[in-house]
Amino acid sequence: MKKKRVDIITMGCSKNLVDSERLMRLFEDNGFHCVHDSKRPQGEIVVINTCAFIEDAKQESIDAILEFAQAKEEGRIKRLYVMGCLSQRFQEELEAEIPQVDKFYGKFNYRQLLADLGKAEVETCVWKRHLTTPRHYAYLKISEGCDRRCAYCSIPLITGRHVSRPKDDILQEVRELVSQGVKEFQVIAQELTYYGVDIDGQRHIADLIRDMADIKGVKWIRLHYAYPTQFPMELLDVMREKPNVCKYIDIALQHVSDHLLRRMHRNVTKADTIALIEEMRRRVPGIHLRTTFMVGFPGESEDDFQELMDFVRWARFERMGAFAYSEEEGTYSANYYIDNVSAEVKQRRLDALMALQQEISAEVEAEKVGQVMPVIIDRKEGAYYVGRTEFCSPEVDPEVLVPVGKKPLRVGRFYQVRITGAEEFDIYGEVV
Repeated sequence: MKKKRVDIITMGCSKNLVDSERLMRLFEDNGFHCVHDSKRPQGEIVVINTCAFIEDAKQESIDAILEFAQAKEEGRIKRLYVMGCLSQRFQEELEAEIPQVDKFYGKFNYRQLLADLGKAEVETCVWKRHLTTPRHYAYLKISEGCDRRCAYCSIPLITGRHVSRPKDDILQEVRELVSQGVKEFQVIAQELTYYGVDIDGQRHIADLIRDMADIKGVKWIRLHYAYPTQFPMELLDVMREKPNVCKYIDIALQHVSDHLLRRMHRNVTKADTIALIEEMRRRVPGIHLRTTFMVGFPGESEDDFQELMDFVRWARFERMGAFAYSEEEGTYSANYYIDNVSAEVKQRRLDALMALQQEISAEVEAEKVGQVMPVIIDRKEGAYYVGRTEFCSPEVDPEVLVPVGKKPLRVGRFYQVRITGAEEFDIYGEVV
């Protein structure tokens, strides 16, 4: 056990990761040494930042808490703290069930942990962070919460209403990160395209991204977690006009059957969705769309699922993920629908949908063979340098594998790479 060392464990999404990075910076400004997601935690303090999005995520968070609760009982750590989405929603139950935890914090009051340890928060560092990503890219959270009320989603129950960060605050953080060597920004929010509505009733995401793109040193901006209803088309114009705004957007569609979209409370139709995709591809030639679909939602018939499969064949999404519905306590669907699609059917549908996407992904990547594309190098791994094109977000999208040669490549640098081969989820290239 190392004194003054804090091990921070982050579960769930990149929005949680940003919170962990802010907490790490606060600890370090108060004399602690922080280690993130260590395989062998050795600190006297452990902080677990939890997720509660779906049942599997909740169970993973609970298992992590129990593992470290046992470590505390065995004297391998001194103090155990829990923060994030799971404790935001289920704090009383967790306190009763796992008394080994010294204190539970929610999603927004985790800075209180420093005060509870007798340390004073450094006010000038409210938005400063200890980056856990490679130093050339960072996640940039522009808002909290969500005003949508999708029938299946517990996020609004956890995070509350949508709250946009002030634009000047965000731009200052970007400048600060650029000064530290960050070149690439993954812009994240629960509902990216709603940015600004809570401030003056207008969507200001296009203005924000345009101003970000004008900051010297910002090489790539990539957009995550848009919503299809009332999508701000001017954002596409910024993407087309600004060369450092990647032709990439992550927009979760969930389903395409009008029957299911109504039951999900998505406030969008199949016709709306098709029109949006066509307009995206028209305004931004070459755009890569990432989306997510849900299978097995209560009431999903075989016809609904086949309609989804046909739609995916038509749309040919460059990037796609999928998951099976799980009932979340307190949501509309948990309160008013019967989870009437069996686990076996959910898994069969999920497997079929992802098998279809694997075929599409292989074809999409094969079309890149012969092209020369800018690639940023993330790391060296065995006999390859591993990088990404502008169409690839870290950790979830295909990577570019460049064989190690006589001339070493530098992590965080851009290179012109000719694509020489492709598989379903990886592509190969050589530096020109």
